[in-house]
Parts: sequence; C-alpha cells; structure tokens
Amino acid sequence: MAESEGRFDLIVVGAGMVGAAFACACQGLGLSIALVEPRPPQRSWPQGETDLRVSALSRASQRILTRLGAWDRILELGASPYREMLVWEGLGKGRIHFDSADLGEPDLGHIVENRVTQLALWERLEQAPGVTLFCPAACADLELDPNGTAAVTLTLTDGQRLTARLLVAADGRDSWVRQSVGIGTSGWDYDQQALVANVRPRDWHGEIARQRFLPTGPLALLPLRDGRCSIVWSAQAERAAELMALPEAAFAAELTQASESCLGDILAVGPRASIPLRLQHADQYVRPRLALIGDAAHAVHPLAGQGVNLGLLDAAALADALDQARALGRDPGGLWALRRYERARRGDNLAMLAAMDGFKRLFSNDNAPLAALRGWGLALTDRLPPVKHHFMARALGLGDGLPPLARP
Repeated sequence: MAESEGRFDLIVVGAGMVGAAFACACQGLGLSIALVEPRPPQRSWPQGETDLRVSALSRASQRILTRLGAWDRILELGASPYREMLVWEGLGKGRIHFDSADLGEPDLGHIVENRVTQLALWERLEQAPGVTLFCPAACADLELDPNGTAAVTLTLTDGQRLTARLLVAADGRDSWVRQSVGIGTSGWDYDQQALVANVRPRDWHGEIARQRFLPTGPLALLPLRDGRCSIVWSAQAERAAELMALPEAAFAAELTQASESCLGDILAVGPRASIPLRLQHADQYVRPRLALIGDAAHAVHPLAGQGVNLGLLDAAALADALDQARALGRDPGGLWALRRYERARRGDNLAMLAAMDGFKRLFSNDNAPLAALRGWGLALTDRLPPVKHHFMARALGLGDGLPPLARP
C-alpha cells in the first residue's frame, strides 16, 4: 500500500488490458504504483456466453502475458487458438492462405475475450504488494510540475489527491489525460462502423480465421472454441446502420451472402454492436513526467486485429525503459527513460497505422482494374513461401526489436 498522503512512484490511469499489463510489468521494479480505473472488471458471466469484444492475441502478446503470470488463467477462462488464416478478395479470385504448420508453430494466435484478459491481469494486480487499486474512481484534475520530485498531482472526483514522479495514460483513444495536457492527435474518421457479433454457422470453422475484403469494408470471421465465430464486419456508416436495423434472420442471410457461404448458412446471430472507426496518432507519446500507451497513443483500423497487440508491446517497452532507468539510477519520470520508450515504439506503431490504412484504401473500393490487380497480388503472394513466411513471422511476433517481455 502507498503512504497515507497518496504519494507514489507511478500513477497509471486506465486498467483495461494495456494499463493492467503495464502495471503488472512494473510491479517488480520496486515502484509504488497507483492504478486508477472507473469500472471494476467483470468477475463472472453465464457459462457459454461470449463477450462481443474479443482480440486476436499474437505470439508476442502471449509471451508478455505468460511472463506476467496471466496466460494460464486466460487459458482457464477460455481462449480459442486459430491455426490457419484465409484471406480473399471480394471482387476477384485472389486469395492467400496462411498455415502455422509452415513455420513449425502450433498456431497463429488466440482469439480471447477482452474481459478474460483484463480479469486475468487484474487478479495478478490484486495480489501485488506494491500496487494500490483506486476503483471505481474517476479523474477530475491533473497538474504537471516537470521540475518537482513529486511532479504529478492527480485529483480524483471524490477529492483524493495522488502524487507521483510519473503518470502513464492508458485510458483509451478518447484519453482524458491526453486531452488534459493538450497533446494533439493526427488522423481521420473512416466513415465506417465495425459491427461485432457472435454467430453460429452451419459448418465447423476448423480453427481457421477468415477475412473477405468487400468494397464497403472487410468482413472477418474469427473462430471461437464452441464452434461459433466472432465477426467484425466493417462497413460504411449508412450500410452499417442498415445492417444493425435488420431482424436476426435477415442479418444472417446478409452475412451468409457477404461471407460467400464459406461456412455454410449462418444459423443464429447473437446481440450486435457497432463501433465507429478512426485512424489516430498522438503528436507526442511523452512529456516530462508523462507517457501515453495503447489507444491513448494510437488507434488503428481493426482489419488485421493489431490494436491490442500494439498496446501490449507499448506496455512492455515502457516497462523496459523504466527498468533501464532504475538500473542506472535515473529518474523514471525524466525524458531519458521516456524518450527511450518513444523511440522504441513510435516508428513501429506509425508503420502499422500506415499499413492498415493502405490496406483499407486499397481493398475498400469497387474499381474493377484495381480489384483485378489486388487479386493478382494475393494469388502471387500465396505462391511465394518466403514472402508468406515473412508476413506470418511478423504477425506472430518473431521479428527483431521486441522488448524483453515479448522476446522468444
């Protein structure tokens, strides 16, 4: 527990998956940590119920969560491996097939409910002696004094005042912290909504993730362990509104057609939700005494499911930078440590944002010559094993430059 006056070494605002992972990664660094979160995690749910919000966790994310002591609990609560991925062009015949066996890997990743990942991490934090949880709690005011020892003062809505040497914002793409300190963002709205639902197809999914690129946006069918699929159907706003308004049977018919009946007819559709899509990148990741991680720093199109994976790499990289500062006796809230983190992550995140935006623009149109070119490109790539293996290795997190928590 912290001292009675609310003094800490580190304040983390936001205890979703990324914020909770970062706090777990830091709790062994000898830091006293305050974790501020408005909503406690969901502790239980009916057997057989699957949350609408799921993530495709990469091998790098799995390594991070394993080293934080959360992966076994995630498997216990429920995770669905996917061993292959099939991607095809909606207006042509081009397709590409990825198989984990080609790399000698057991799978390409796992589909995990967001609430499962958050709960597994939260349970670790509840057992951590250096962590104080403020939940439910909301932020009211923030003061930064770059030159002070207790340089950050965070006032909560109930009047509590927390001070620390560093504040880390993990409070999402509409980050209150980022806006409070005046860090701007660049990017744009996509005029698209991502429709999410859990559906039951006629045929077994075979632990294969499928994605079809349609002119109005990509449709992904992600395998769940009970035979259902979690869908992420990105569509232009007007089309998304039409789909959301359809009765279940009509929506199932539209989904069957949009997926080209790749798993037979869609037999049942659960509750639906829609999420507005945006590309967003913070102008700065760090200031003296302040760092942004996860969606507070960047928001990416979901067509490759990389948002949470990028955030977990942020968390691991920032924890490593603070560990390096500790080893050298440097101030954890100083720019030496924080710029080390920013250099490690900003370029990679920007490259992923640009790649996903490029894919979105390349595939989300009905230009016939371009569709033919896209199909040719997918088919050619499918016939070039070295190129396919490179893509799979990158997606798995087998590349260079990973933070220690994510390395093999």
